[in-house]
Amino acid sequence: MPLHTRILLGLGIGALGGLVANSLMGSDHAGLNWAVRQVAEPVGALFLRLLLMVVVPLVFSSLVVGVAGIGDLRRLGRVGLRCFVYTLVISGISVAIGLGLANTLRPGERLSPQTAEALQARYGGDAGKRVEDALKKPASQDAPLLQAIKTFVPPNPLAAVSSETPNMLHLMFFALALGLAATLLPSETVAPFLGALLGLYELSAKLIELIMRHLAPYAVACLLFANTARFGLDLLGALGWFVAAVLLGLGLHMFGVYSLSVYFLSRLNPLDFFRRVRTAMLTAFSTSSSNATLPTALKVSEENLGVPRQINSFVLTVGATANQNGTALYEGVTVLFLAQLAGVELSLAQQVMVAYMAILGGIGTAGVPSGSIPFIVVVLATIGVEPSLIAIVLGVDRILDMCRTTLNVTGDITAATYVARAEGYELKSVRG
Repeated sequence: MPLHTRILLGLGIGALGGLVANSLMGSDHAGLNWAVRQVAEPVGALFLRLLLMVVVPLVFSSLVVGVAGIGDLRRLGRVGLRCFVYTLVISGISVAIGLGLANTLRPGERLSPQTAEALQARYGGDAGKRVEDALKKPASQDAPLLQAIKTFVPPNPLAAVSSETPNMLHLMFFALALGLAATLLPSETVAPFLGALLGLYELSAKLIELIMRHLAPYAVACLLFANTARFGLDLLGALGWFVAAVLLGLGLHMFGVYSLSVYFLSRLNPLDFFRRVRTAMLTAFSTSSSNATLPTALKVSEENLGVPRQINSFVLTVGATANQNGTALYEGVTVLFLAQLAGVELSLAQQVMVAYMAILGGIGTAGVPSGSIPFIVVVLATIGVEPSLIAIVLGVDRILDMCRTTLNVTGDITAATYVARAEGYELKSVRG
């Protein structure tokens, strides 16, 4: 049975079992609370701790390798710079759309007051404690610019990952700096280092695959049972709003932002563009993997759009790992949704931090099914939201993964057409 089917089955069994237990026994029943504490929560905790165990090596290695994959910026010149800037700008727009929808629709607050209060009491405590601890500290006398530097730049990269909750901002900045440095050195100099990191990336991705394949269906069932037994049907209604917010954001970015990009930057008719790349889009939707779709994307971009092979081989290969707009949007919406469920109100500064992490997370997320889940888990831990809430979205992650991968692959092709057009190449079906 395919993994996504098993996870969806786990979602259904856990949610149904929890709803039945909630309606028959009530959330305060001693036997139900024993089953939740002694069985369901330990299985969920094992799953989450295994994911957290792999996050640091996965994010660090994939981010360094992804940025280094840009190649020698001095040799690539305009091509590398244009690709890198386009990726950052479009990813930033995607995260802004996601955060905007999450703040407007507020799917995590589509709950009855009683359920919201219970969720906040159960999952908002860690964040509340962090806020209280922060208020007890004396206010910083540093200038705003110095505060920003201390927030993002680590004085000791090893210290950033030495605690139970790693400082992902520091880790990602260090990985970004190493990746950029690698682009400025001869390939023979950095090849051993990047080879070792690529091996670490492959090992981490394999561990994620094993954890998801063998434990995720049971963990989802247990965690959903625990949550629905405590909070009832109300929680599933909020999940529907979350799915709607993600799909709306992906649709706006696909047919709004990408249409504007190919029309004004690539000088292509948007309808004609989407018609010509539909094979790559369908492949991405069915495989949920940017890496698996890469051969089809290369063929479609060259034969149907006329993008030169030398542009394709660089932009699409790098984009399969580094240009993941759909993933960045999904991560932003998911973090805000789960924070809202826990009753954690993120300030503007915290949301900017989430946006920064989501943009870099799009570069540092594995281009494989469910590759963003470990990253979301550690972001939740960073902002003080109980990571076990991730179980609420795991059951619908597969269909959303298919949709966001389609957006990722389409974004890679729009980037290729933009770079080719900017370099003076003639594309097929150029707007007159």
